[in-house]
Amino acid sequence: MPTSLQGIAQKAASQKGYRFRNLYGMRDEDFLQPCWRDIRKDAASGVDQVSAHEYEQHLDETIHHLVERRKQKRYRAKLVRRHSIPTGDGTQRPRGMPAVEDTLLQLAVARLLEALYEQDFLRWRDGYRPQVGALDAGDTLTIKLQCGRYAWVVEADIKQFFDPIDQDWMVRMLAARIEDGARLRLIRQWLKAGVLDTDGQVLHPATGTPQGGTVSPVLANVFLHDGLDVWCAKVVKRHCRGEACLMRYADDLVCAFEDQAEAERFYNVLGQR
Repeated sequence: MPTSLQGIAQKAASQKGYRFRNLYGMRDEDFLQPCWRDIRKDAASGVDQVSAHEYEQHLDETIHHLVERRKQKRYRAKLVRRHSIPTGDGTQRPRGMPAVEDTLLQLAVARLLEALYEQDFLRWRDGYRPQVGALDAGDTLTIKLQCGRYAWVVEADIKQFFDPIDQDWMVRMLAARIEDGARLRLIRQWLKAGVLDTDGQVLHPATGTPQGGTVSPVLANVFLHDGLDVWCAKVVKRHCRGEACLMRYADDLVCAFEDQAEAERFYNVLGQR
């Protein structure tokens, strides 16, 4: 982790109520260059038809111009090109193709958010996070169920999780930790950018995170942290007389209970939450 991100992580860990103000100024050329190395160079091009190979022909100059446009508030997020890919059951699944420039800037923002929010995220919340995956979640679930006094399990999968996310709530959640107005406006740009559909129609969904965006996974985790994880830790478990625990991998979750009535009560209110 770069020194600048280490400073954010340390401050976020030591001051849980602190709202960060000057994150926007960190998105300079020195910060974007390492992000470029981690961009998928074989990804399909976005609406501007600029490939990663074309973008890096004059990379230093291109990134310099991007930084200058951000400083002068002339950067505008481009539409996300939608492409349908076949699935195993014979249907088509829509996939978003952001422009290369938007992907680069989103990756930089995602790393800033990860440095901050990794200090806030609770234990046993895997998926969309660095260095933890499905195997880690499976191992944790196995150990918890074997060692705890759990007899009842509520298992859930949030259907089409990314699409119905409330964008206003998303920004409000971020604002609880971020006081950087320019940073929040940039994220709102991506939320409102719109989609160029396969039939050429331009859509402006009122909900959801950027389709195919590199910033979408960490935004999803922030939303689930505030909307689900903290609620379970501070409200659900507080009202349980027996043992209870929540384990989540991305938008799949398992909540285990010692008492049947408490498991049923959680099941009944989970959909409303």
